Amino acid sequence: MKVLVTFAVEAEFAAWHRLRAFNLIDYQGLRLRKTVIGNTEVTVLSTGVGSEAAGQAMDLMMRMADKDQYFDVCVSSGLAGALCDTLSVGDIIAPKELIVELKHAGHGAERLEVDAELRQLALGRGAKNANCLFTTDEILVKASQKKSCASRAQSVDMESFEIVKAASAWGARSVVIRAISDAATEDMPINFNLTLSDRKEVSLSKVLIQVAKNPLALPALIRFGGQSKRAGALLAAFLEDYLKELASVGSTKQESEAAAR
Repeated sequence: MKVLVTFAVEAEFAAWHRLRAFNLIDYQGLRLRKTVIGNTEVTVLSTGVGSEAAGQAMDLMMRMADKDQYFDVCVSSGLAGALCDTLSVGDIIAPKELIVELKHAGHGAERLEVDAELRQLALGRGAKNANCLFTTDEILVKASQKKSCASRAQSVDMESFEIVKAASAWGARSVVIRAISDAATEDMPINFNLTLSDRKEVSLSKVLIQVAKNPLALPALIRFGGQSKRAGALLAAFLEDYLKELASVGSTKQESEAAAR
């Protein structure tokens, strides 16, 4: 079985990278890591922040994969924000449904559902049953922005809808497993939308510029960095156990199918 796990940025992947060895592969600018869990080959892809970056990375990823074979499973992972009070920092979520607002006026929202069996496996390991995740074009900086979206979903990110849509188009089964990095009532310490580089990564120099403009934001930024790091560590531990169980389930199925022939 072949599994693709995506993160927006390397920092979201760092905690998992500390748990196990990954081989680095460079393919036309894609930052890929590979490891083996049981009989399952796992590839990790950093897409960059936002739907456009995620779509481009996924397209290039699958063109590479086509030389061998497509992935069987895709896991959209990383951090997400809470839109409701029932989710706390560090919670692992496995939403059933994904929505995105269509950019054209009057077209409403588009919806997708993840693979039910893969999601149930995550729920069985303790992921929270947050029903819906909202994928946005911009980071929601203010708690008031989160509140305005709370009627649509329980959590928010910037990549999952595009990742699941692309993976499903290739025939891969998909699931979203993310950790909550910020509460619904929490403002971001700075406007992270102004800190993205041309590669759709968080630029340290741009972060420092924002802090220089508002030095009082530094304690909140340090606190946010700490809670994001803790959320990432909890996510890494969850993914490690989840993929081990997925590999075990896959092996059992293969053995059953072979015995039935």
